[in-house]
Amino acid sequence: MPRLTRSKKRAADARPASWKLLLRRWRRALLRLGLGAAAFGVLVFLVLAVRSHQGGSDSLAPRFALADAATARLGLRVRTIIVEGRANTPEPLVQAAIGVAPGDPILGVSLTAMRARLESLTWVQQAEIERHLPGTLIVRLTERRPFAIWQTQGRFTLIDRAGREVADEGVANFKSLPLVVGADAPAHATAMLDLLERYPAIRTRLAALVRVGGRRWNLRLVNGADVLLPEGHEAEALARLAAMQADHALLDRAFAVVDLRAPDRLVLRPRPDSRPETTKPDGETAAGKPI
Repeated sequence: MPRLTRSKKRAADARPASWKLLLRRWRRALLRLGLGAAAFGVLVFLVLAVRSHQGGSDSLAPRFALADAATARLGLRVRTIIVEGRANTPEPLVQAAIGVAPGDPILGVSLTAMRARLESLTWVQQAEIERHLPGTLIVRLTERRPFAIWQTQGRFTLIDRAGREVADEGVANFKSLPLVVGADAPAHATAMLDLLERYPAIRTRLAALVRVGGRRWNLRLVNGADVLLPEGHEAEALARLAAMQADHALLDRAFAVVDLRAPDRLVLRPRPDSRPETTKPDGETAAGKPI
């Protein structure tokens, strides 16, 4: 068997040694990388945990300035802001409430404060915000749904089912909504409008629901007639009215006033001209027309 010379033997011995050295270097690099990633993760966790514990207080912002700057240098900056669910809320108001610009440190964003600012907007019922590292904020809005148009002192305002004011701009875009009139009408309108939905023959003729003296309702019909309802007994009065409409087409006749306030009698007041008139309602309300 041929023998290896000393030089060849040294080369053969050196070959595995070089592989072992390379392997050790890779292990050290991976270890450093792992430690770096772990340290980075710990830093992110601590910053978020402390901010969450402090409730996003702006008074503590200077204490986090160094951490924000450090994480921003590591790439944790706002790059994308995605807003979902916005339909009626003016976009400039949403942007102002978000209060964040691309390039800002994403860990420096207080989600609690942002949510509070967004939910202070009249159109916004609920806001949810997610922080997706390294650079994305997702804002999901749930807007209030206008339920009626409220008229008071010559002013028209959109309100939701809870009676809360939504907006007083763009009202003309919601002409199909019912009109309610009176200082305290928003607080009581939902129950009355829901009751009217049981009687389509009356509901389709309704121009406005008018609150009287903070106690009871009048129905202003599209033909100009007023139906006076009793306090606390609206359901019974509407049932009587629906029966009379079915039997005698009462709402299509030339009456200025239909008084249902007394449970045992009906009072009718004719129009001054006393001319018969038939109205074919098209379902539109009198939104925008003062009562």
